[in-house]
Amino acid sequence: MRRLATLLVLLAVLAVACGSDDDGGGGEEERVTITLMTHDSFNVSESVLDAFTEETGITVELLPSGDTGQALNQAILAKGDPLADVFFGVDNTFLTRALDAGIFVPYESPELAAVPDELELDGEHRLTPVDYGDVCVNFDKEFFSADGAPPIPSTLDDLTRPEYEGLLVVEDPSTSSPGLAFLLATVARYGEDGWRDYWSALRANDVQVTAGWEQAYYDSFSGGSGEGDRPLVVSYASSPPAEVVFADPRPAEAPTGVMVDSCFRQVEHVGILAGTRHEDAARRFVDFMLSPELQADVPLNMFVFPVRPDVPLPEEFVRFAAVPDEPLELSPGEIGAARDRWIEEWTATVLR
Repeated sequence: MRRLATLLVLLAVLAVACGSDDDGGGGEEERVTITLMTHDSFNVSESVLDAFTEETGITVELLPSGDTGQALNQAILAKGDPLADVFFGVDNTFLTRALDAGIFVPYESPELAAVPDELELDGEHRLTPVDYGDVCVNFDKEFFSADGAPPIPSTLDDLTRPEYEGLLVVEDPSTSSPGLAFLLATVARYGEDGWRDYWSALRANDVQVTAGWEQAYYDSFSGGSGEGDRPLVVSYASSPPAEVVFADPRPAEAPTGVMVDSCFRQVEHVGILAGTRHEDAARRFVDFMLSPELQADVPLNMFVFPVRPDVPLPEEFVRFAAVPDEPLELSPGEIGAARDRWIEEWTATVLR
Protein backbone atom coordinates (compact mmCIF):
# COMPACT_ATOMS: atom_id res chain seq x y z
CA MET A 1 0.00 0.00 0.00
CA ARG A 2 2.86 2.36 0.81
CA ARG A 3 4.40 1.64 -2.59
CA LEU A 4 1.03 2.34 -4.27
CA ALA A 5 0.62 5.62 -2.38
CA THR A 6 4.14 6.71 -3.32
CA LEU A 7 3.46 5.86 -6.97
CA LEU A 8 0.25 7.90 -6.95
CA VAL A 9 2.06 10.92 -5.47
CA LEU A 10 4.79 10.67 -8.14
CA LEU A 11 2.18 10.45 -10.89
CA ALA A 12 0.40 13.54 -9.50
CA VAL A 13 3.66 15.53 -9.41
CA LEU A 14 4.44 14.42 -12.98
CA ALA A 15 0.98 15.49 -14.16
CA VAL A 16 1.42 18.93 -12.63
CA ALA A 17 4.83 19.28 -14.25
CA CYS A 18 3.48 18.25 -17.65
CA GLY A 19 0.62 20.67 -17.25
CA SER A 20 3.11 23.47 -16.57
CA ASP A 21 5.01 22.60 -19.73
CA ASP A 22 1.81 22.66 -21.81
CA ASP A 23 0.39 26.01 -20.65
CA GLY A 24 1.66 27.82 -23.73
CA GLY A 25 5.37 27.34 -23.28
CA GLY A 26 5.89 30.57 -21.38
CA GLY A 27 6.12 29.30 -17.81
CA GLU A 28 5.83 32.00 -15.13
CA GLU A 29 4.78 34.84 -17.40
CA GLU A 30 1.76 32.86 -18.61
CA ARG A 31 -0.01 33.06 -15.25
CA VAL A 32 0.62 36.56 -13.90
CA THR A 33 -0.93 39.98 -13.70
CA ILE A 34 1.31 42.88 -14.63
CA THR A 35 0.70 46.54 -13.85
CA LEU A 36 1.13 49.19 -16.53
CA MET A 37 1.84 52.68 -15.18
CA THR A 38 0.76 55.38 -17.64
CA HIS A 39 -0.11 59.03 -18.03
CA ASP A 40 -3.82 59.82 -17.88
CA SER A 41 -4.20 60.06 -21.69
CA PHE A 42 -3.32 56.40 -22.30
CA ASN A 43 -6.20 54.59 -23.95
CA VAL A 44 -6.37 51.19 -25.64
CA SER A 45 -9.47 49.30 -26.74
CA GLU A 46 -10.54 46.76 -24.14
CA SER A 47 -10.94 44.16 -26.87
CA VAL A 48 -7.29 44.54 -27.86
CA LEU A 49 -6.07 44.08 -24.29
CA ASP A 50 -8.41 41.11 -23.88
CA ALA A 51 -6.94 39.51 -26.99
CA PHE A 52 -3.44 39.88 -25.51
CA THR A 53 -4.59 38.21 -22.30
CA GLU A 54 -6.32 35.42 -24.21
CA GLU A 55 -3.19 34.75 -26.27
CA THR A 56 -0.64 34.94 -23.45
CA GLY A 57 -2.52 34.38 -20.20
CA ILE A 58 -1.10 37.69 -18.94
CA THR A 59 -3.59 40.12 -17.39
CA VAL A 60 -2.78 43.83 -17.59
CA GLU A 61 -3.90 46.26 -14.89
CA LEU A 62 -3.67 49.99 -15.67
CA LEU A 63 -2.30 52.54 -13.23
CA PRO A 64 -3.03 56.07 -14.54
CA SER A 65 -0.74 58.47 -12.69
CA GLY A 66 -1.33 62.03 -13.89
CA ASP A 67 0.40 63.77 -16.78
CA THR A 68 3.72 62.55 -18.15
CA GLY A 69 5.88 64.53 -15.72
CA GLN A 70 3.85 63.54 -12.68
CA ALA A 71 3.81 59.87 -13.62
CA LEU A 72 7.54 59.81 -14.29
CA ASN A 73 8.30 61.53 -10.98
CA GLN A 74 6.31 58.87 -9.13
CA ALA A 75 8.17 56.12 -10.95
CA ILE A 76 11.54 57.69 -10.05
CA LEU A 77 10.58 58.07 -6.39
CA ALA A 78 9.69 54.37 -6.30
CA LYS A 79 13.04 53.28 -7.76
CA GLY A 80 14.01 49.84 -6.51
CA ASP A 81 10.50 49.03 -5.37
CA PRO A 82 8.47 49.89 -8.47
CA LEU A 83 4.77 50.67 -8.39
CA ALA A 84 4.31 48.78 -11.66
CA ASP A 85 6.04 46.38 -14.03
CA VAL A 86 5.91 48.50 -17.19
CA PHE A 87 5.79 52.27 -17.75
CA PHE A 88 4.26 53.94 -20.80
CA GLY A 89 4.39 57.61 -21.70
CA VAL A 90 7.98 58.85 -21.54
CA ASP A 91 8.42 61.13 -24.55
CA ASN A 92 11.54 62.77 -25.92
CA THR A 93 11.00 65.86 -23.75
CA PHE A 94 11.58 63.76 -20.60
CA LEU A 95 13.68 60.94 -22.04
CA THR A 96 17.02 61.86 -20.50
CA ARG A 97 15.44 62.40 -17.08
CA ALA A 98 13.97 58.90 -17.24
CA LEU A 99 17.20 57.27 -18.43
CA ASP A 100 19.46 59.15 -16.01
CA ALA A 101 17.27 57.94 -13.13
CA GLY A 102 18.16 54.33 -13.96
CA ILE A 103 14.63 52.99 -13.52
CA PHE A 104 14.41 50.91 -16.72
CA VAL A 105 16.02 47.64 -17.77
CA PRO A 106 17.20 47.11 -21.36
CA TYR A 107 15.12 45.04 -23.74
CA GLU A 108 15.42 45.00 -27.53
CA SER A 109 12.10 43.79 -28.89
CA PRO A 110 12.23 41.81 -32.15
CA GLU A 111 9.28 43.95 -33.28
CA LEU A 112 11.66 46.95 -33.55
CA ALA A 113 12.65 45.61 -36.96
CA ALA A 114 9.43 47.22 -38.25
CA VAL A 115 10.16 50.65 -36.69
CA PRO A 116 12.15 53.37 -38.52
CA ASP A 117 15.58 53.94 -37.01
CA GLU A 118 14.99 57.68 -36.54
CA LEU A 119 12.27 56.93 -33.97
CA GLU A 120 14.60 54.80 -31.81
CA LEU A 121 16.04 57.42 -29.48
CA ASP A 122 17.64 55.13 -26.89
CA GLY A 123 20.46 53.06 -28.33
CA GLU A 124 20.51 50.82 -25.25
CA HIS A 125 16.81 49.93 -25.68
CA ARG A 126 15.77 50.81 -22.16
CA LEU A 127 12.87 52.69 -23.73
CA THR A 128 11.04 51.49 -26.85
CA PRO A 129 9.12 53.87 -29.17
CA VAL A 130 5.39 53.20 -29.48
CA ASP A 131 3.80 56.27 -31.09
CA TYR A 132 4.55 59.80 -32.21
CA GLY A 133 2.66 63.03 -32.76
CA ASP A 134 3.19 66.71 -33.32
CA VAL A 135 2.30 69.57 -30.99
CA CYS A 136 1.20 72.50 -33.15
CA VAL A 137 -0.85 75.69 -33.06
CA ASN A 138 -4.44 74.94 -34.12
CA PHE A 139 -6.80 77.54 -35.57
CA ASP A 140 -10.55 78.06 -35.68
CA LYS A 141 -11.56 77.97 -39.36
CA GLU A 142 -14.87 79.75 -38.78
CA PHE A 143 -13.21 82.71 -37.04
CA PHE A 144 -10.66 83.25 -39.80
CA SER A 145 -13.25 82.92 -42.57
CA ALA A 146 -15.38 85.77 -41.19
CA ASP A 147 -15.43 89.18 -42.82
CA GLY A 148 -12.75 91.46 -41.43
CA ALA A 149 -10.75 88.64 -39.82
CA PRO A 150 -6.98 88.57 -40.34
CA PRO A 151 -5.53 85.84 -42.57
CA ILE A 152 -4.73 82.50 -41.00
CA PRO A 153 -1.22 82.81 -39.50
CA SER A 154 1.31 80.64 -41.25
CA THR A 155 4.51 81.18 -39.26
CA LEU A 156 5.53 81.54 -35.64
CA ASP A 157 6.55 85.12 -36.41
CA ASP A 158 2.99 85.90 -37.45
CA LEU A 159 1.74 85.24 -33.92
CA THR A 160 3.61 88.31 -32.62
CA ARG A 161 1.99 90.71 -35.12
CA PRO A 162 -0.63 93.26 -33.99
CA GLU A 163 -3.48 91.65 -35.98
CA TYR A 164 -3.19 88.54 -33.77
CA GLU A 165 -3.19 90.36 -30.44
CA GLY A 166 -5.24 88.52 -27.83
CA LEU A 167 -5.96 85.55 -30.11
CA LEU A 168 -3.51 82.88 -28.86
CA VAL A 169 -3.74 80.59 -25.81
CA VAL A 170 -0.84 78.35 -24.75
CA GLU A 171 -0.10 76.00 -21.87
CA ASP A 172 2.41 76.47 -19.07
CA PRO A 173 5.48 74.30 -19.87
CA SER A 174 6.06 73.62 -16.17
CA THR A 175 2.70 71.87 -15.86
CA SER A 176 1.79 70.73 -19.38
CA SER A 177 3.38 68.38 -21.89
CA PRO A 178 2.13 70.28 -24.97
CA GLY A 179 3.13 73.52 -23.26
CA LEU A 180 6.67 72.20 -22.87
CA ALA A 181 6.72 70.97 -26.47
CA PHE A 182 5.69 74.42 -27.74
CA LEU A 183 8.41 76.06 -25.66
CA LEU A 184 10.90 73.64 -27.23
CA ALA A 185 9.53 74.49 -30.67
CA THR A 186 10.44 78.13 -30.11
CA VAL A 187 13.91 77.18 -28.84
CA ALA A 188 14.42 75.02 -31.93
CA ARG A 189 13.28 77.83 -34.24
CA TYR A 190 14.93 80.87 -32.63
CA GLY A 191 17.87 79.36 -30.75
CA GLU A 192 19.33 80.30 -27.39
CA ASP A 193 19.78 83.90 -28.46
CA GLY A 194 16.26 84.49 -29.69
CA TRP A 195 13.59 82.41 -27.98
CA ARG A 196 13.20 84.69 -24.92
CA ASP A 197 12.70 87.71 -27.16
CA TYR A 198 10.06 85.77 -29.05
CA TRP A 199 8.16 85.01 -25.86
CA SER A 200 8.47 88.63 -24.74
CA ALA A 201 6.79 89.57 -28.01
CA LEU A 202 4.02 87.02 -27.42
CA ARG A 203 3.47 88.38 -23.94
CA ALA A 204 3.26 91.92 -25.32
CA ASN A 205 0.69 90.58 -27.81
CA ASP A 206 -1.54 89.38 -24.94
CA VAL A 207 -0.88 85.64 -25.09
CA GLN A 208 -2.99 83.72 -22.58
CA VAL A 209 -1.38 80.97 -20.48
CA THR A 210 -3.31 78.08 -18.89
CA ALA A 211 -2.12 75.29 -16.63
CA GLY A 212 -3.03 72.47 -18.99
CA TRP A 213 -4.30 71.41 -22.41
CA GLU A 214 -7.91 70.75 -21.42
CA GLN A 215 -8.35 74.24 -19.98
CA ALA A 216 -6.71 75.83 -23.03
CA TYR A 217 -8.63 73.79 -25.61
CA TYR A 218 -12.08 73.50 -24.09
CA ASP A 219 -12.33 76.69 -22.03
CA SER A 220 -10.33 79.24 -24.03
CA PHE A 221 -10.24 78.04 -27.64
CA SER A 222 -13.17 79.03 -29.86
CA GLY A 223 -12.83 76.31 -32.49
CA GLY A 224 -14.46 72.89 -32.67
CA SER A 225 -15.53 71.69 -29.23
CA GLY A 226 -13.94 74.67 -27.50
CA GLU A 227 -16.18 77.18 -25.73
CA GLY A 228 -13.83 80.15 -25.46
CA ASP A 229 -13.10 83.22 -27.53
CA ARG A 230 -9.49 82.67 -28.66
CA PRO A 231 -9.16 81.23 -32.18
CA LEU A 232 -5.54 80.03 -31.80
CA VAL A 233 -4.44 77.31 -29.37
CA VAL A 234 -1.45 75.05 -28.81
CA SER A 235 -2.79 71.55 -29.42
CA TYR A 236 -1.93 68.64 -31.73
CA ALA A 237 -1.68 67.95 -35.45
CA SER A 238 -4.23 65.20 -34.84
CA SER A 239 -6.79 67.43 -33.11
CA PRO A 240 -8.76 68.07 -36.35
CA PRO A 241 -9.55 64.36 -36.91
CA ALA A 242 -10.59 64.12 -33.24
CA GLU A 243 -13.05 66.96 -33.83
CA VAL A 244 -14.57 64.95 -36.69
CA VAL A 245 -14.63 61.57 -34.92
CA PHE A 246 -16.34 62.85 -31.77
CA ALA A 247 -18.84 65.18 -33.46
CA ASP A 248 -22.47 64.11 -33.75
CA PRO A 249 -23.30 64.33 -36.57
CA ARG A 250 -19.89 64.11 -38.13
CA PRO A 251 -18.99 67.10 -40.31
CA ALA A 252 -17.71 66.68 -43.84
CA GLU A 253 -14.68 68.83 -42.98
CA ALA A 254 -12.80 69.43 -39.75
CA PRO A 255 -13.73 72.74 -38.08
CA THR A 256 -10.11 73.34 -37.06
CA GLY A 257 -6.80 73.44 -38.88
CA VAL A 258 -3.10 73.22 -38.08
CA MET A 259 -0.29 75.73 -38.49
CA VAL A 260 2.41 73.29 -39.60
CA ASP A 261 5.24 75.82 -39.20
CA SER A 262 4.75 75.56 -35.43
CA CYS A 263 4.88 71.76 -35.03
CA PHE A 264 7.23 70.02 -32.59
CA ARG A 265 7.53 66.23 -32.72
CA GLN A 266 6.97 64.04 -29.65
CA VAL A 267 7.80 60.31 -29.54
CA GLU A 268 6.28 58.24 -26.71
CA HIS A 269 7.98 55.17 -25.28
CA VAL A 270 7.36 52.11 -23.16
CA GLY A 271 9.89 50.57 -20.78
CA ILE A 272 10.25 47.74 -18.27
CA LEU A 273 10.72 49.03 -14.73
CA ALA A 274 13.77 47.76 -12.88
CA GLY A 275 12.77 45.58 -9.95
CA THR A 276 9.75 43.96 -11.59
CA ARG A 277 9.16 40.38 -10.56
CA HIS A 278 7.61 39.62 -13.94
CA GLU A 279 10.26 40.63 -16.44
CA ASP A 280 9.41 37.90 -18.96
CA ALA A 281 5.75 38.94 -18.98
CA ALA A 282 6.78 42.58 -19.24
CA ARG A 283 8.89 41.78 -22.31
CA ARG A 284 5.92 40.11 -23.96
CA PHE A 285 3.86 43.21 -23.26
CA VAL A 286 6.50 45.46 -24.86
CA ASP A 287 6.36 43.21 -27.93
CA PHE A 288 2.60 43.56 -27.90
CA MET A 289 2.85 47.38 -27.84
CA LEU A 290 4.62 47.13 -31.21
CA SER A 291 2.30 44.50 -32.65
CA PRO A 292 0.16 45.42 -35.69
CA GLU A 293 -2.99 44.94 -33.61
CA LEU A 294 -2.04 47.45 -30.91
CA GLN A 295 -0.44 49.85 -33.37
CA ALA A 296 -3.61 49.95 -35.46
CA ASP A 297 -5.59 50.72 -32.30
CA VAL A 298 -3.48 53.78 -31.40
CA PRO A 299 -4.74 56.51 -33.79
CA LEU A 300 -8.42 56.62 -32.89
CA ASN A 301 -7.84 56.04 -29.17
CA MET A 302 -4.90 58.31 -28.37
CA PHE A 303 -4.93 60.39 -31.58
CA VAL A 304 -1.27 59.89 -32.32
CA PHE A 305 0.52 58.03 -35.09
CA PRO A 306 1.77 54.44 -34.77
CA VAL A 307 5.53 54.00 -35.10
CA ARG A 308 5.05 51.13 -37.53
CA PRO A 309 4.70 52.56 -41.05
CA ASP A 310 3.25 49.28 -42.30
CA VAL A 311 0.08 49.80 -40.22
CA PRO A 312 -2.69 51.45 -42.28
CA LEU A 313 -4.06 54.71 -40.88
CA PRO A 314 -7.80 55.25 -40.40
CA GLU A 315 -9.52 57.41 -43.01
CA GLU A 316 -10.03 60.25 -40.52
CA PHE A 317 -6.27 60.56 -40.05
CA VAL A 318 -5.54 60.40 -43.76
CA ARG A 319 -8.06 63.15 -44.53
CA PHE A 320 -7.78 65.52 -41.57
CA ALA A 321 -4.50 65.09 -39.67
CA ALA A 322 -1.62 67.41 -40.54
CA VAL A 323 1.76 65.80 -41.21
CA PRO A 324 4.56 68.40 -41.26
CA ASP A 325 7.36 67.61 -43.68
CA GLU A 326 10.01 69.03 -41.35
CA PRO A 327 8.74 69.26 -37.76
CA LEU A 328 10.80 71.24 -35.29
CA GLU A 329 13.02 68.97 -33.23
CA LEU A 330 15.72 69.00 -30.56
CA SER A 331 17.79 65.99 -29.55
CA PRO A 332 16.99 64.36 -26.20
CA GLY A 333 20.47 65.36 -25.05
CA GLU A 334 19.86 69.02 -25.86
CA ILE A 335 16.53 68.92 -24.06
CA GLY A 336 17.89 67.12 -21.02
CA ALA A 337 20.79 69.53 -20.62
CA ALA A 338 18.65 72.68 -20.60
CA ARG A 339 14.99 71.77 -20.06
CA ASP A 340 14.74 72.91 -16.44
CA ARG A 341 16.63 76.12 -17.12
CA TRP A 342 14.44 76.90 -20.13
CA ILE A 343 11.31 76.42 -18.04
CA GLU A 344 12.65 78.72 -15.31
CA GLU A 345 13.62 81.38 -17.86
CA TRP A 346 10.24 81.05 -19.60
CA THR A 347 8.49 81.60 -16.27
CA ALA A 348 10.57 84.69 -15.60
CA THR A 349 9.91 86.03 -19.10
CA VAL A 350 6.18 85.30 -19.46
CA LEU A 351 4.60 85.08 -16.00
CA ARG A 352 6.57 87.53 -13.84
